[in-house]
Amino acid sequence: MGRINVELSDELEKKLRFKTIEKFGGKKGALSRALEEAVKKWVTPEQDQ
Repeated sequence: MGRINVELSDELEKKLRFKTIEKFGGKKGALSRALEEAVKKWVTPEQDQ
């Protein structure tokens, strides 16, 4: 499993944490799960439907 360290603006980090809690709750690993889902959506090519 890879590890990437990033720096986000304070505002973006705050929004990310609130959205993560809304969707996944405050459970351990929720932030990693949310970020992995977001990156998958960003790097997956959109298919014409």
